[in-house]
Amino acid sequence: MQHSAAPLQANVTKAGLSLDEVALACALAELPVGAPVVVMTHGFRYAPGAKGNCPHGHILSLEPPTGNRNVISWPRHLGLAGEKGLALAFGWQARGSLRAASLRANHAGTALAQLAAIVQRLDPGRPVDVIAHSLGARVAMQALAQAEPHAFRRIILLAGAEMRRPAQAAMASPAGRCVQVFNVTTRENDLFDFLFEWLAGAGWDTAIGQGLCHTPSNWLDMQIDQPATLAVLAQLGYPLAAPPQRICHWSPYVRPGIFGIYCALLDGSLSHATLRAVLPMTPDRRWSRLFAKPWPRMRLAKVQAVAP
Repeated sequence: MQHSAAPLQANVTKAGLSLDEVALACALAELPVGAPVVVMTHGFRYAPGAKGNCPHGHILSLEPPTGNRNVISWPRHLGLAGEKGLALAFGWQARGSLRAASLRANHAGTALAQLAAIVQRLDPGRPVDVIAHSLGARVAMQALAQAEPHAFRRIILLAGAEMRRPAQAAMASPAGRCVQVFNVTTRENDLFDFLFEWLAGAGWDTAIGQGLCHTPSNWLDMQIDQPATLAVLAQLGYPLAAPPQRICHWSPYVRPGIFGIYCALLDGSLSHATLRAVLPMTPDRRWSRLFAKPWPRMRLAKVQAVAP
């Protein structure tokens, strides 16, 4: 088994983007043609260098601390090795109050757009993909709104903490019209969506966890606790374990089998068009999971775990 290379790091400071361009250029030179740069970014309460909360020592590292089921290695589970893509861990200051972190996510989005531009300058045509959890979705959408056309190829949002209006504006931007977005949602996250709407946005808008009002063709909502969605994914060869909890903000990356789907989305073996043709287009109602009767046991095919 080939082990993944340690992710490169890019961080957002008060002065802007902090990045070792020489190391990035060397890594790009060794990357096969067509293999993407996969930017991984975190959500609330992480910050580079924060004791116990540095993303580079947790979910964005190859060897995160054990003992917490919500802290797993993204690059390891994505299987990012030299031939599959370049793992790039993007850290930003997401500590403090939720409202303050939400505002700093805008600044981080500018830095992420700059990072994509640097990749294109160093290696024109190199695909740049993004996978982002929680408030990292706001970072990704802000970057999309500011980036050049084709700056990003695919963006995977996991329980995204972003509002509908800025997300729709980002999708209408030059870069937004060229990207494929996979919005991974779950009714397990309804409480967090509700709190985000009121604590960060004063209730003026609805979170993207409830989908968009006007969904462009290159945006896809995928509700991973919806029985019809689980059935479709199993038929496609990507079975997921049934969601074990009614409330969980981390389900889009701790659910057994889920990283197999993200790997397939990033390498194109599971396409946006295929999913759009077969996934349910209507999400379950908000709070439907919280107040639902207990789930029956689901007899899905054995989940093939991604090798650590």
